[in-house]
Amino acid sequence: MSNLIATGAERPLDPDQSMSSAIRWTIMLLLGVGVLISNIDRSTMSSAIAAESFRAYFALSSIDKGWLNSAFFWSYGIFQIPAGYIVDRYGVKWPYAICFALWCLAAAATGMMETLVGLVVMRFLIGVAESMAIPASFRWLRNNFSEQQSGTATGFITAGNKFGPAIGAPIAIWLIDNYSWRDMFIATGLVGLLWLIPWLMMVRNDFPSEGARVTQRRITASVPFSSILSSPVVWGSMIVNFCYSYFTFFCMQWMPDYLHNHRGLSLEVSGIYTFFSFIGIAVVSVASGWVADRLIASGRDAVLTRKAFTIAGFLGACSVLLGVRAESLDMALFWNIFSLTSLGLATANHIALGRITLIPKPAVGRVTGVQQFATSFAGGLAGALTGWLLHISNNNYELPMLTVLIFLIIGAAATWILMRPKWSPKVLDI
Repeated sequence: MSNLIATGAERPLDPDQSMSSAIRWTIMLLLGVGVLISNIDRSTMSSAIAAESFRAYFALSSIDKGWLNSAFFWSYGIFQIPAGYIVDRYGVKWPYAICFALWCLAAAATGMMETLVGLVVMRFLIGVAESMAIPASFRWLRNNFSEQQSGTATGFITAGNKFGPAIGAPIAIWLIDNYSWRDMFIATGLVGLLWLIPWLMMVRNDFPSEGARVTQRRITASVPFSSILSSPVVWGSMIVNFCYSYFTFFCMQWMPDYLHNHRGLSLEVSGIYTFFSFIGIAVVSVASGWVADRLIASGRDAVLTRKAFTIAGFLGACSVLLGVRAESLDMALFWNIFSLTSLGLATANHIALGRITLIPKPAVGRVTGVQQFATSFAGGLAGALTGWLLHISNNNYELPMLTVLIFLIIGAAATWILMRPKWSPKVLDI
């Protein structure tokens, strides 16, 4: 059998053309909203932790807050690879719908917990169920969009990642202030279930028949897991995902606490600034993905174009250290927003590069699962490590932000060195 490198950088993708463009983009928007809801449900904990009523009820220390923030990500990471396997073999619609319902119910149940252990268990369950969201979204994207559209389509999904905490933080804080932290968890969890109505109505049932499953197993076997794990592109994308995600999860988990307890802003105002930071990265993500698509459509090299945007985003985000060192509150807030917004240049493009452009179609779900494991590890480490660094530095945020800076530099270097077409996973001609 011969080995072929089959990537989007070398040949056009073959999306499903039987669906109208309007329906395709509507479902893509719906996928972005689904990711938005998942991020609201995972980020509400950071708003609760910033609230005195919640901290006092569970008597939380900095170490406790770190572990509570990170509990979600351990189960989320462990189940990413199985989730990718499921969508590669069994389709997107029903696996995603079932998991979506489960995480919404677990998010609502968080508001009924009486012990720290109960909170950790609910966060663990949310992580298990939400592990389906990203592999399912990118499996659907890979089946329905071309290379010249993948940056923009990826931007919709990544915008959901950022609009989630942007919207979730002020909503969660408002609910806590006007009702209670219990009501906040219950309301945000149950409202999310409404998403299932358009999903079940609009998306085709792609659960394969027995014969189709046999064919799908053969197609999936054309990119064996050994080829995935031996690919420098996959390992490079894991490093890039980790470094990117460490910063975004640091902001998601700790920005309300930093602004409220370190910079002295009220809980409401800290929610507003968190909102603008994540809105900035979301808008830049969609815009930079679209610009990269246009450059690629005009004949620019897809790999070099997406790498350039990614590296620029990582380098711009390095300004985060200027924020914590700024003496004035205004400059601190400016650099906070600027650094996270700058990372938007990398958002859609590093994901499109590492999950679409350089990855063969039969392996998208599994590769996404592997990459998401690195993403989840970053989320868990950002929560636990930041809590420990604050503990040993007497709640000084300079050491945690210096750690962020180091990871951002590593992410830029890994993008330049490892993300090359010749190192993509191989497709076996079987």
